[in-house]
Amino acid sequence: MPNGSTSPPNAASPPPAKYGGRHTVTLIPGDGIGPELMLHVKEVFRHACVPVDFEEVRVNSEAAEDDVQNAITAIRRNGVALKGNIETNHNLPPSHKSRNNLIRTSLDLYANVIHCQSLPGVETRHRDIDILIVRENTEGEYSSLEHESVAGVVESLKIITAGRSRRIAHYAFGLARAAARRSVTAVHKANIMKLGDGLFLQCCQEVAAEYPEITFRSMIVDNTTMQLVSRPQQFDVMVMPNLYGNIVNNVCAGLVGGPGLVPGANYGHDYAVFETATRNTGKSIANRNIANPTAALLAACMMLDHLRLHSHASTIRQAVLASLDDPRTHTPDIGGQGTTSGAVQSIISHLPRA
Repeated sequence: MPNGSTSPPNAASPPPAKYGGRHTVTLIPGDGIGPELMLHVKEVFRHACVPVDFEEVRVNSEAAEDDVQNAITAIRRNGVALKGNIETNHNLPPSHKSRNNLIRTSLDLYANVIHCQSLPGVETRHRDIDILIVRENTEGEYSSLEHESVAGVVESLKIITAGRSRRIAHYAFGLARAAARRSVTAVHKANIMKLGDGLFLQCCQEVAAEYPEITFRSMIVDNTTMQLVSRPQQFDVMVMPNLYGNIVNNVCAGLVGGPGLVPGANYGHDYAVFETATRNTGKSIANRNIANPTAALLAACMMLDHLRLHSHASTIRQAVLASLDDPRTHTPDIGGQGTTSGAVQSIISHLPRA
């Protein structure tokens, strides 16, 4: 589904356009390469005459929770956001909550979706990859429930509920049906975590019965990673709990060329937030003009599809893919010597002239 929305019929409806057919979108530049990539997104939108106005809200790794709440309020007001990743430093105290996680849980953005596909002009070991990965985004190992029961013994609680497991399964199958996909694979570790992952798998099996035209199978997570790096073409739509989704998203991004190429989205019943799939800050390459703009621009295209601005999404997406056909635009992450600004100018040159 290279030119369509990744939100099925049971997802949030986009907010209506304002006077003049324009949309207001919350923009959160984030940390690392986020601010420079968001500037390039705005530049491409301007050249493509996209009817979107950005309300920028600054939230970074040092931001107070009040700043995060301001961002959440802005997303509630506008219904849609485009964001860079906000760094979560593991050296911070346990009381510090991930700013990314706060945004997702506060807005109940329960479905993380990435579209992992082979792109033209990018050399990789495997070709013909086209996978939709659906990750439960609000519970599992990311429930932020852990404590030290005695010195040197930490208990970290993984929460799996029937309601949220069925909800993400319905999302995955609804997406598969809407995108005319043939199969859904549930990823789990129910052979060991018989109650938690067993409940997730049972809910997926129950929901699968409501979609008889879609083939359902399940796969243990460790086998899944092996199958992905050996024969990824066997996967169509995948659905999984939170931590497995994080791992599988990154494996799949690596298969098609790296984190600079793959877009992602977070959907709830009321709101949608778009970002790069692997949620990397790219801190080590910030402000060096070598970050790959592809993932950020394709995430922006997913956002435009969500806003039903399909022609603008298609135009920009086609320009991005056409630019990738030219090795001179390839940034170092995909084996080239190109710059971010050079890649963006190439993309702009492939846009229709106004």
